[in-house]
Amino acid sequence: MSGRVQAFVERLPLLADRQLLAMLAALLAAGIGLGLRLLSAPWMPPGYPFLTFFPMVVATTLLFGWKPGTLCAVASGALAWYFFITPTTVFAFDAGIAVALSFFALVVGAEIVLIHALQTFVARAARERETSRLLAENRELLFRELQHRVSNNLQVVAGLLTLQKRGVTDKRARDALDEAARRLTLIGKISRQLHDTTGGHVPVGPFLDTLCGDVLSASGRDDVALEVSVDDGIEIGPDAKIPIALIVAESIANAIEHGFANGSAGSIGVRLNRTPSGLLLEVSDNGAGPPEGFRLEDSQSLGLRIAQMLARQLGGSFTLVREERTRALLAMPG
Repeated sequence: MSGRVQAFVERLPLLADRQLLAMLAALLAAGIGLGLRLLSAPWMPPGYPFLTFFPMVVATTLLFGWKPGTLCAVASGALAWYFFITPTTVFAFDAGIAVALSFFALVVGAEIVLIHALQTFVARAARERETSRLLAENRELLFRELQHRVSNNLQVVAGLLTLQKRGVTDKRARDALDEAARRLTLIGKISRQLHDTTGGHVPVGPFLDTLCGDVLSASGRDDVALEVSVDDGIEIGPDAKIPIALIVAESIANAIEHGFANGSAGSIGVRLNRTPSGLLLEVSDNGAGPPEGFRLEDSQSLGLRIAQMLARQLGGSFTLVREERTRALLAMPG
């Protein structure tokens, strides 16, 4: 059923708040049935007094409801009785006429009951669908508001950590506070990016592209080229996007901090591909890479440990390898 037809059907019955006009339409329909029956009389065999009145009753009930339909049925029965049941032009009554009128009443009664039941069902379904739509809109609105508040609160906490750093003299403690503030700020930005302005989910490609641009911009490096590519058709739920985004952010930050520590220019590539076993996220760079004999499991880097923990949370694994380029790999089901 097309949208326009469905919208029209859900509006039925018409003139529900103008019953007098609907009743007049019912009488007009009975009159049309009479006119059609009179016009067809020369070609119609005897014994069909109600033939043209049945569709009028159906149309009236369908368009205007069971009350006008009932009025049309009564008027149609009276007109057929008077003009087309022998003897005509009088309201004669006998057993045969009683059977004919009973048959007409049974048929139109069944039509009216069925149409009324159908319209009641359609109206109830339309109300339930509208209620579901409003509930979905409210739920989405509340979720976005909660998301906005959480993001704001994270920004506030990050700001407090930055203020707290002013009273700390130990360099390691100051660096730890800086890292914590940076990660909280990043989580806040990620939360804002999970949905677009209309409340729809942001596709993976634009989400990662914006995220990587933010991380690179926050590093202050304009001499590092960035390329993001995502295979078509990959979809990731909001619950998985935050840990994936944090792993990408930590990998990019690690590449900038260690791969390009001497200020040399370079490039970072972020790729999300589908593999036979799931999804593979790769963050590669052409920087200096990890030192000789580096083992990820022995690393004391907090960022890399966080990446490993988040990978396990996703049911996957995180590895760091040095080949032609340094590659941080996240393998996960998908």
